[in-house]
Parts: sequence; structure tokens; C-alpha cells
Amino acid sequence: MDYMIHSVNFSTMAYTSNSSNKNCETECIEIHNQWGHLNSLAQAMARRTSYERQRIRETYKAIYGEDLVDRLQKMLLNNYHGNHEICNALSLWLLDQHERDALMAKEAFENSETNCKALVEIYTGRKSSHLLLIKQVYQTKYRMQLDQDILNSELPHSYQKILIALATSHKSHQSEVSPHVAKCDARRLYETGEGRGGARGIEEGAILEILSKRSIQQLKLTFETYKHIYGHNYAKSLKKERNGEFEVALRVVIKCMYAPPKYYAEMLHSCIEGTTLDKTAFARIMVSRAEIDMDEIQRVYKKKYAKDLRDAIRENNSTGIDCKDFFVALAGIRTP
Repeated sequence: MDYMIHSVNFSTMAYTSNSSNKNCETECIEIHNQWGHLNSLAQAMARRTSYERQRIRETYKAIYGEDLVDRLQKMLLNNYHGNHEICNALSLWLLDQHERDALMAKEAFENSETNCKALVEIYTGRKSSHLLLIKQVYQTKYRMQLDQDILNSELPHSYQKILIALATSHKSHQSEVSPHVAKCDARRLYETGEGRGGARGIEEGAILEILSKRSIQQLKLTFETYKHIYGHNYAKSLKKERNGEFEVALRVVIKCMYAPPKYYAEMLHSCIEGTTLDKTAFARIMVSRAEIDMDEIQRVYKKKYAKDLRDAIRENNSTGIDCKDFFVALAGIRTP
């Protein structure tokens, strides 16, 4: 049978009726019987909610005794029919968020020079309660502590210091935000940064202390307050300073934390243009943001680059046709 030539009509019924179990079982049988058609499988899964994907995964394992993700990972290791891209993207999509983040964190340590932004995205973009679940999955799966691996890793030193501070912040479990604290921290950021004069650079210790003692929501309010008081973003002020490794890393972290759609739009553009060394970034971002803020990322992308993200994906020659179809489908998901 020719690989990926014939069309496969996977069930498109939503699992919301009394016959949901039967529909799920029927789709699992279709997936199993037509396994070679990964493009069709990817298209079908792109239309499924996280709940539906987990139902399919659980039902498939109950019927056939094998996890769909494990099967895709085996194909990935064996470079099945040369379809590394689609196997990787589809396996990420089928994982639940905590499993996915744990896997991406592990891969970040294995390619620490190029993939450390995956850790930044996790530590700035996940609630503390979610991060706790990620750590539990990470420990169960890899028999290691996520925070400890950051301490012992060979990550670029500036990213490592910032991530250690953010890891400490998540342990504080602060829920309320304080405008007064935000104003005090904003002034301290100014006094230890551009208020000192560009030639002297910023005081890393003061920045790391603030990052380690404040929740992500509190930090967001601090950066918003900074802009209100001084008329520009704190990240912009860092460009006036000594453009060292720490300042560069801090700008990335702040942008990811304070303006996620802009950060992700720029990351996707750099992937499409081939200007990033992080070869896992495109699949990671498309899969992880598809059900969160893809609409907003698309709006920012179109405004900044005068092109629809889906058109940019279609025109990207470095991505295989099967993955293009899958990523275009993910880009079309309407987010809340």
C-alpha cells in the first residue's frame, strides 16, 4: 500500500452523546486498521479537543494494549518512512499538557544551548499548580527532580540563573497581587537599571531577587506599572543597557511572561525564516498554544509581518507537506 496516498475517513462525530463510547471505539479501530495514513490521522486529531484526544488514547490502549503516543515514539525512533516531523508533532498533540511539558523540559536539557526557551515558556506561562503537576510527571517518568536538573544543567548561565529564580517564585504560592508592591518593584527595577546609567549595566542580584520573590501575576503587574511610570516597557529599557548575555536572556524571559502572543509570533516567524537554532520550537509552540491563544498569536503575526500565519506555514519549504496540513489545522483552532 502506498504511504499517505489514499484518503481515510476517520469518524468526525463528537463525543457528547450517549453513543460516545461506541464512537470512540469505532474511531480507534479505524486508526488501527489504517495506521499508515498519518496525515489523515493528524487531520482527524487536530479537530479533537484535549478531552476527546485523551479518550481516544485511553480507548485505543484498552482495545490494543498499546499507547498511541508510545507507538508514534517508536516510529519516531525508527524514522518511519522518513516522517520524523509528523510523528513528533502528532505525539506531542496527543500528550496531555503536563506530559507534554515534562517531555519538552527533558528535551531542553538534552539540547540546552538551543532549546532553553522551552523551559522559559514553561516557567513563565504555567500556573504554580500546573507546574507542580509537571514536576510530578517529570519525576515519575525520568526519576529526576525538574528544579534540581536546572541547577545541575549545562544551560546558558544567564538563563540558568533566571530559571532558578522563577522556580523559587513558584514555590511561594502567592495568589494575590499588590499594586503597592508592583510600584515599589518597578522603582527598584529603574534604580538598579537605566536609572544607574547605561555604562554601568543592571544589578543582576536585584533583578533575580525580585524574580524569585514574586508570583508571575505580580511580576506582570510590576512590568505594567513600570511602563505606566516611565513611559516604556522594562524590556525596552534593557536595550539601552550593556547588551550582555544576562540582558539578552532577561529580555526574552520578560517578553514571554508579559507579552506571550508577541513572543510566540516572533518565535514562529524566526522558525519559518530559518533564523533560529531551536529546531523543536515550531512544533512545540504550535501544539502548546493551539488551544490557548492561537487567535491572538495570529493577529500579532499578521500585524507584524503582513501575512496570515497559515499562508506562511503553507509557503514554508522546510516543513513537509503532511506537517504543513497539520499545523495549518492547528492554526485554525478558535481559542477562547
